[in-house]
Amino acid sequence: MKNSFKNTEKLKSKKLIDQLFSEGQSVSAYPLRLVFLETTFDDAVNAKASVSVSKRNFKNAVDRNRIKRLMREAYRLNKTSLFNNISTQYAFMFLYIGKDKPSLSQLEVSVNKLFKKLLEK
Repeated sequence: MKNSFKNTEKLKSKKLIDQLFSEGQSVSAYPLRLVFLETTFDDAVNAKASVSVSKRNFKNAVDRNRIKRLMREAYRLNKTSLFNNISTQYAFMFLYIGKDKPSLSQLEVSVNKLFKKLLEK
């Protein structure tokens, strides 16, 4: 599997995002929280993912956008470890719950922990 994050893998549906927060489960590995929901897609993708950073903790859009870029990159680099172990389709929402700016290595460690906790559930 390629380490890419194509447009078809991005979670954009407002209806699905609302369903994700109302019915989904979550796991946490500071400074990230993963909300997930087992679902089916018309596309042939294993998962659709989205990222979010609170405006309350990061007032500047520049900071929020940087954190979101880093989160997407950490997901992109580590998603193959998850996809090798699952067979169903999922919708993911990664939430940044920390108060300070992270590095890519911190986020990669957190993403790996989240995936391990997800596989245990």
